[in-house]
Amino acid sequence: MKRCKDQMSALALHYYCGSGEKSRSATSFDEIDWFHLLRRALEMDELLKKHGEIMDKHDPDKKVALIVDEWGAWHAVEPGTNRRFLYQQNTLRDALVAAITLNVFNRHCDRVKMANIAQTVNVLQAMVLTDKEKMILTPTYHVFEMYAVHQDAVLLPTELKADEYRYDGQVIPGVDVSASRDRSDKIHVTLCNLNPHRPVELDCRLPGVKPSRIAGRVLTAAEMTAHNTFAQPENVKPVEFKDFRATDAGFRVTLPAKAVVLLEIE
Repeated sequence: MKRCKDQMSALALHYYCGSGEKSRSATSFDEIDWFHLLRRALEMDELLKKHGEIMDKHDPDKKVALIVDEWGAWHAVEPGTNRRFLYQQNTLRDALVAAITLNVFNRHCDRVKMANIAQTVNVLQAMVLTDKEKMILTPTYHVFEMYAVHQDAVLLPTELKADEYRYDGQVIPGVDVSASRDRSDKIHVTLCNLNPHRPVELDCRLPGVKPSRIAGRVLTAAEMTAHNTFAQPENVKPVEFKDFRATDAGFRVTLPAKAVVLLEIE
């Protein structure tokens, strides 16, 4: 940055959050593996903060972008597949990884101008899996579809106080969030409940805004290992969400356990 900032458009960062603590299987894992992977996904925030601090010293006007051009989970390949093809399944856990990471990118949008999950089809944390003429959408795909509302919108700063998620003597945030306002003045809030067992109630304040309409969608499942297959392609998909109510100061919402929630507020 010190020597080349005037000759570069962006700096690239790669970060894979890996897999579970004890099991590297994409679909066979326990809570220790769930917790470990989400903790690693949250580390993207610290990476961007530290990179941003260094870049700010040499580029305070933020003319050089930070591009996270490879990121995602990296599990063991599916049994019976070529290990070089990196074909892996994709569960609700991966959906939380994607949602947490996209929230982080949103919050750092002043510096992060591009971010590319690795990869799109049939490789690593893919959004689409195929088998000859068959195709299924993964939980990660559904997160990307839900989060598309943040594109071309303006970031809204958020402050969050919520219960922590504790496991085996370790602790991480129990909830993750980002918010934006689009060109039609609709506010979109994306929330993640990382705890696989406990719902969480949030009292959310929107200074200067009194909601006249709130709509919601949720991505969750009964099991943390839930995933879509060619035999059952819709095991995990977004559905309508209604566990919220408007208040004079904003809204109150109850997030289900292990869930990604999108709220649209007018």
